[in-house]
Amino acid sequence: MRATRCKVARSMSERGVEQYDVLLIGAGIMSATVGTLLKLLEPSLRIALFERLEKVAGESSDARNNAGTGHSALCELNYTPQREDGSVEVKKAFTIMEAFEVSKQLWASLVERGVLPNADFIRSVPHLSFVQGEADVEFLRRRHDALHANHLFAGMRFSDDPTVLAQWMPLMMEGRVVDRPLAATWSSLGTDVDFGALTRAMMGYLQAQPGVRVFLDHHVHTLEQDSDQRWLVHVEDEGKDEHREVRARFVFIGAGGGALELLEASGIEEGEGYGGFPVSGQWLVCKNPELVRRHAVKVYGKAGGGAPPMSVPHLDRRFLDGKPALMFGPFAGFSTRFLKEGSYLDLPASLTIDNLLPLISAGLHNLGLTKYLLSQVTQSFEDKCEALREFIPGAKGDDWELQVAGQRVQVIKKAEDTFGKLEFGTEIISARDNTVAALLGASPGASTAVSIALDLLADCFPDRMETQAWREGLASLIPSVGHSLSKEPEFAAEMRTWTTRRLRLG
Repeated sequence: MRATRCKVARSMSERGVEQYDVLLIGAGIMSATVGTLLKLLEPSLRIALFERLEKVAGESSDARNNAGTGHSALCELNYTPQREDGSVEVKKAFTIMEAFEVSKQLWASLVERGVLPNADFIRSVPHLSFVQGEADVEFLRRRHDALHANHLFAGMRFSDDPTVLAQWMPLMMEGRVVDRPLAATWSSLGTDVDFGALTRAMMGYLQAQPGVRVFLDHHVHTLEQDSDQRWLVHVEDEGKDEHREVRARFVFIGAGGGALELLEASGIEEGEGYGGFPVSGQWLVCKNPELVRRHAVKVYGKAGGGAPPMSVPHLDRRFLDGKPALMFGPFAGFSTRFLKEGSYLDLPASLTIDNLLPLISAGLHNLGLTKYLLSQVTQSFEDKCEALREFIPGAKGDDWELQVAGQRVQVIKKAEDTFGKLEFGTEIISARDNTVAALLGASPGASTAVSIALDLLADCFPDRMETQAWREGLASLIPSVGHSLSKEPEFAAEMRTWTTRRLRLG
């Protein structure tokens, strides 16, 4: 059941409670980004971070647990849906491209200032979209025309010529019987991002700053608000089997799949009615170095009916621990865990009177997703290899092994027309008094972490955002704040040239 929000009236000073300005829960890309921005904008802040695992970036931020694609809508077809009249909606694609450009600006600034030791966490990897069949080829052509018309997608190429496709993705065209129309788009602007490495680098900076403490192997259990509108947080040091209490003016719950439980524990009215639907994943990982060498691009296909956005099939050049890798998937699965290293009781424990009806309603209105997940769960290894052969016709099972990917929790919330709605994006839920906020959801997630963090700061630190110090600080870190990159070609080109140079892309 939902924890009751209560006021703690006892004197914290008398109980020896540790005092902080900001408390971050979860040592992933979001907490690292929020913490880094706050410390750069206001160095005097006292910040504490608590992570349940014994390592930083151990869940969704880890390179083996997420797609690694610098999500910029260059290749992800689900960001550009086809309208009923056959035209292509590109608004979301522009939004995501701009958000990724904002992320690159912050990362470039951090490299420039020495906050990040280098830019090894990001690499240039061309992004391709690949489709088969006359209808999808025509859709891809219209998609290309709509995106290419904007300067942010300049240089994107379209081809339905098998000879050209063989140049772009030789491994995929080798031995392919071309018995139906094929097409692809290609862009040199694509990237691969090791968000685990990036998170650890930012955390390294934070840990070295005065007034910042990072606690690993610490499990946050409850949150209570006192009469001064500060939060008393109860934490268990799992390594020592000890408990501690800390007090903070502001709490950010960036705990990935674990955020929902803590949002419920806070008892804030704004968090009522939210539920979560967990989706797990698996990758086929290539064991053959020659195949890895021959596929140096990211190729995204089109999702099957009912598939969630994070399950769009792709043959993916990745870098794991600095070494090239080749992965195919992800294949969706179902687990009642909200975290990869969570508990099977996570889903049932999240059920409350407030969110039960939205969960049931969302389930009834997404039967296609349920059917899709059932089909994925029952697939054998050979079934997965057969899906791989849509991308690599001659793929051999002996060259691949199955690995478990990360766990995602999709947002379910109240909706007037259907009682419950399943969301595939990310959402910030903040208290009316701006003292606590939680991030729920998944895609596009890490790639847009900086834009999400800026929204969080605007929601929860409105007064500071109006100060000259913060305005100038943000402008120096992220020069495009206050600009529309999709509408300012010259400025966007200047920013892209700068980030490309600083991040050693291109």
